[in-house]
Amino acid sequence: MIFRQLYDATSSTYTYLLADEHSREALLIDPVFEQQQRDLALLDELGLTLKLVVDTHAHADHITAAWLLKQKTGCTIASAAVINAEHVDLPLQHGQHFGVQGIDLQARATPGHTDGCMSYVLADQSMVFTGDTLLIRGCGRSDFQQGNASTLYRSITEQLFSLPDSCAVYPAHDYHGRTRSSIGEEKQYNARVGGGANETDFVGYMQAMQLPHPKKIDEAVPANLRSGCPEDGQLPPQANWADLRITFAGVPEVEPEWLIHNQPSVTLLDVRQPEEVIDGECPSALQPLHIPLDQLRQRIADVPADKPIIALCRSGRRSAMAVSILQEQGLERVASLRGGLLRLNQ
Repeated sequence: MIFRQLYDATSSTYTYLLADEHSREALLIDPVFEQQQRDLALLDELGLTLKLVVDTHAHADHITAAWLLKQKTGCTIASAAVINAEHVDLPLQHGQHFGVQGIDLQARATPGHTDGCMSYVLADQSMVFTGDTLLIRGCGRSDFQQGNASTLYRSITEQLFSLPDSCAVYPAHDYHGRTRSSIGEEKQYNARVGGGANETDFVGYMQAMQLPHPKKIDEAVPANLRSGCPEDGQLPPQANWADLRITFAGVPEVEPEWLIHNQPSVTLLDVRQPEEVIDGECPSALQPLHIPLDQLRQRIADVPADKPIIALCRSGRRSAMAVSILQEQGLERVASLRGGLLRLNQ
């Protein structure tokens, strides 16, 4: 199985990518709206097809990317049936098995943080994705959005602590940089529900907590009840000056074919050293401007700003750095030529 744990620093949210190595089918758990380009880039670079997006609950701290990813890829959306969210193709019931080819998950209803919380257990019970129900050494709060501490206690102890001690715990959030735990660890060391705590212990702890209201709850919850679809039902605006591809590293790129068909509407910036440049290696129509990468910051005034800029080098690596430098200087319509001259001259 291909597995990746991704992180959104703004909301401290983990998104999980699971994919089958043979079918190349993938699913995402708890994707974040603002991170959809990152997630799509990773899928593309790994050669995966997104078939399913699933949320663990209706989040109060971020907006899901489920609807947006469906528009981009045609994937299916799943979440707990009790949430009754719009645009959901697969409303999940407790005990239901679901997934993609080669990846089998079981949905377990684990309410208490919200009524619609679900945890997803890999078929061999080696991994569980617990949403906000069980966190590393903690758990989700129970003081809003249908929260109930007694219900949460039973969800954790009956549905999650019944899994093997070796089962790896992957939560929806962590605010201290911790990435995973295990059922055995949490049963013993969880600060709220571990170490033999009973329901009275747990409820007393939870009721004594005084936490600030989630900052995005008024925006996030209604949006998540629409599976992340904006109120106007429109896709967010995207750069329209080029057919851009954003890499997993965050670099905007264009394909050589796009560049060839869109000259002379762009400035082609060659950032190689002078001794690397060979007459005739670029199509004559491209006519690049040559500024070595190590001189670019000092010669930024020599770069025309009236047209989009496509940076070029041998392999596309130095040109990616050139894009970063250009962006630092406030230039927005910039991209690297994907694969550089190696790809252009294939």
